Amino acid sequence: MATAGGTIGVSEIELPGIAPWRRGKVRTIYEAGSRHLVMVASDRLSAYDSVLPTPIPDKGSILTRLSGFWMRTLKSAEPHHLVSDDLRAYPPPFDRHAAALEGRSQLVRRAERVDIECVVRGYLTGSGLREYRAGGTVCGIRLPAGLDDGARLDPPIFTPATKEDSGHDENISFEETARRVGDTAAAALRERSLAIYSEARAWAWARGLVLADTKFEFGTVDGALTLIDEVLSPDSSRYWDRAEYEAGRLLSFDKQFVRDWLDQQGWNHEPPAPELPAGVVARTRERYLEAMRRLTGLPA
Repeated sequence: MATAGGTIGVSEIELPGIAPWRRGKVRTIYEAGSRHLVMVASDRLSAYDSVLPTPIPDKGSILTRLSGFWMRTLKSAEPHHLVSDDLRAYPPPFDRHAAALEGRSQLVRRAERVDIECVVRGYLTGSGLREYRAGGTVCGIRLPAGLDDGARLDPPIFTPATKEDSGHDENISFEETARRVGDTAAAALRERSLAIYSEARAWAWARGLVLADTKFEFGTVDGALTLIDEVLSPDSSRYWDRAEYEAGRLLSFDKQFVRDWLDQQGWNHEPPAPELPAGVVARTRERYLEAMRRLTGLPA
């Protein structure tokens, strides 16, 4: 358990009398009849495919509020799976668990997941930069020579990956994506992902943040390709401060701050992950909160 400013992080989600349908690295998911699910976000943080032992207070609420905001705001996000984040709309017995669900849960349509991570990169950094420096490509896509860390990519590139329930997701080509899900579905995943990213990138830029890259998940609901899971959060995206970026520096408003600290400790990215010190927890929480403030205009 971790605290920041007196706020306690929530590591586990428990709803007495209701068995989880699935538990992920961050979310616990419950069935709500045959056509809906209730998704509940904890304050756990994963990095390098490991769940860290130290939660970030309020992170689950931030991710939930941001995902709901984006789904309601972006025209390109429709159709999406969100039904409501108002507990009054939840079916029994979830309406009896307000304390555990308030602010960190969503009632969503149940979807048949497409097992592809839909990654969009609008700036060159991270693993993409490492691949580019080694061979001039990112996930097989040839880029111009001479690009530096943080270089803007116009147009943005779609770099899909496998969706693994455990272990590491693996980058795959668009051709391999088409082989797995079919030509029509692969093209639709690419088109939707690039449209959502482009709309969100412009929104973030106007509010002092650079949306460097992100990943989306999709499923089918009644035959329609539907945006699911979390959307454009600091967990699933890289955000940089725009003013710092324009000055030639990359200041992160996402979990890159934690990744950098972990790398400085010499951790080999294999479980168990080290505990985070209180200062890292507090600064990570503040950066997540600031990203939400800028993007949504909502108070923290």
